[in-house]
Amino acid sequence: MPTAPIMEPSDLITHKNGRQRKLVGNNLPFENMRDVDRGETSSPELEVEEEAEGLIRGSDSEDRRHRRGRPGIRGELGNVLLLLFLYVLQGIPLGLAGSIPLILQSKSVSYKDQAFFSFVFWPFSLKLFWAPLVDALYFRRFGRRKSWLVPTQYLLGLFMLYLSVTVNSLLQSETGPCVVTLTAVFFMLAFLAATQDIAVDGWALTMLSRENVGYASTCNSVGQTAGYFLGNVLFLALESADFCNKYLRIEPKDTGIVTLSDFLFFWGVVFLVSTTLVAVFKRENEQGKGKRKAPEETQGVMETYKLLFTIIKMPTVFTFCALLLTAKIGFSAADAVTGLKLVEAGVPKEQLALLAVPMVPLQILLPVVISKYTAGPRPLDVFYKAFPFRLLIGLEYALLVWWTPSVKQEGGFPIYYFAIVLLSYALHQVALYSMYVACMAFHAKVSDPLIGGTYMTLLNTVTNLGGNWPSTVALWMVDPLTSKECQGAAGQTCGSSEEAGLCVKEGGVCVTTLDGYYVESVVCVVIGLAWWVWLGKKMRRLQEQSPAAWRCRVNQ
Repeated sequence: MPTAPIMEPSDLITHKNGRQRKLVGNNLPFENMRDVDRGETSSPELEVEEEAEGLIRGSDSEDRRHRRGRPGIRGELGNVLLLLFLYVLQGIPLGLAGSIPLILQSKSVSYKDQAFFSFVFWPFSLKLFWAPLVDALYFRRFGRRKSWLVPTQYLLGLFMLYLSVTVNSLLQSETGPCVVTLTAVFFMLAFLAATQDIAVDGWALTMLSRENVGYASTCNSVGQTAGYFLGNVLFLALESADFCNKYLRIEPKDTGIVTLSDFLFFWGVVFLVSTTLVAVFKRENEQGKGKRKAPEETQGVMETYKLLFTIIKMPTVFTFCALLLTAKIGFSAADAVTGLKLVEAGVPKEQLALLAVPMVPLQILLPVVISKYTAGPRPLDVFYKAFPFRLLIGLEYALLVWWTPSVKQEGGFPIYYFAIVLLSYALHQVALYSMYVACMAFHAKVSDPLIGGTYMTLLNTVTNLGGNWPSTVALWMVDPLTSKECQGAAGQTCGSSEEAGLCVKEGGVCVTTLDGYYVESVVCVVIGLAWWVWLGKKMRRLQEQSPAAWRCRVNQ
């Protein structure tokens, strides 16, 4: 179950080369995370394929020769496995970052601290801004992609080794967890993982032949999901003493099978060793017999930034981006805060994380089913219809949090409670994916085909930001909206942490009289309904714009 701003499928992770994918791993119950994106489409790949198809049509004899000599997937199994492994490595730091808010919540940090830590999840949404640099600047002799992949993975390994030594002191200092330092270090991990993602995405297009380049998306989706699962769900389970004692041990102990320090050290070593092997033994652009490599995109840095600015200035695009940046305000309390509130109410964090496992088949199936309804000329109609249902699920989440303390038993929570949580999460996923698939279908529909990769990446980046900033604000506002009073100590209040400390010192206890989460939940739903009534119709009307209204003038 997530704790930080959730990256939902609609919160796409976008790439310079135009591919998007939903972060499945971060789709833990009640998480937006990050925003999420792992069933992917590849616009630049389509552009490259169209160019190549033109060449093929011009030479039938060459095409026949290639058909005779195609290597098939077996001939490139080593490259596919390498890509899969690189994407698994990418998911590890993302999964670890997603587990930290749950650990912090168990240490009773403030929601303002949680909001501050949520900036860790922003780099994947912002990588469009430095992706052109990664594409354009490199050492030719070392390799265009290895020039970035090798140093970023070395840095990831070194940061993990550093954290393995310091993380316990950062989480258990006398004044409480050092949230600022933790945020800085994990932000760098996320930034480096996003940079590695740009490099691996680009390398995938040339590492595999044209016949097998479609496997890159599969490696991306499966690898990053597996990495996130290892770094989040599996880690939280093995780190929990209760879970290990109940399911994995004969004799109970006070700690889990692994600690955060051990986990970081192991993966830090894996990063360093595997990166060294890739740097020494793997060459870029190896031309195998019978393989046709897709040509690489070589647009200059300044040209890319100018193109982005030209696109964003278009009236239809500017309006659409403004709507994307505000559409998820109504869901922010439910997505970003609910998981933390359940942990605060005593639900074991590892149990919440494990609820994501049975959701995987549903997350695979939903896009396939929903895409049948978004394939027509008006995909945003599905977005509009799913919107109020997702708002109602937000209110149901608030009721779930309110009900949770009354269900808690001496030995934990009953099975029927987790069944209800799982059902709530499944309904949330249906509404979320309906909006996600509809939004992605519209992005593909309106993107100028001449610059499809850059165009779609921009729209996906704005979509991601539209999920990130409301989640951060929602976390930040929980404490100011919460009312507490000091009981048992006359004349004391609990308006701040200092006042709460004085209350306890005088023999009193701070009692919550109004939880800011419930206030936020209602306010967010009201804002969401207002957006749906007024701005939602405006978004639907964008579907009536002619294709020329979405075409970039630079190409006219």
